[in-house]
Amino acid sequence: MNKTKKMMAGVAASVMAISVSGCGNQDLPPEPTDVDCDDWDWDDDSGTYYCDDNRSPHFGYFWFAGRMFKNKSNLKSFSKYKSYSKSYKSGIGSGSKGGFGG
Repeated sequence: MNKTKKMMAGVAASVMAISVSGCGNQDLPPEPTDVDCDDWDWDDDSGTYYCDDNRSPHFGYFWFAGRMFKNKSNLKSFSKYKSYSKSYKSGIGSGSKGGFGG
């Protein structure tokens, strides 16, 4: 029984390690800092940040590749976003969800 308990403890530890590492996919790019907005939220659908600060002149704007986009429609028509969106949606590079620096 002692060997069984040790084996089960090892299995439990492995499952925990895998589940914790799965949560590690929350590695988001840094929030923009050079824009007049104090509340950035991550939008899973677009894979970008948007300004959720209703006192900001950029409220509701999306941030991608160093640029502001007034709405998702404008963001989606940006050529760099189109290629990023394909890889983001397919999960390629999902560990980093990058594409931000320009």
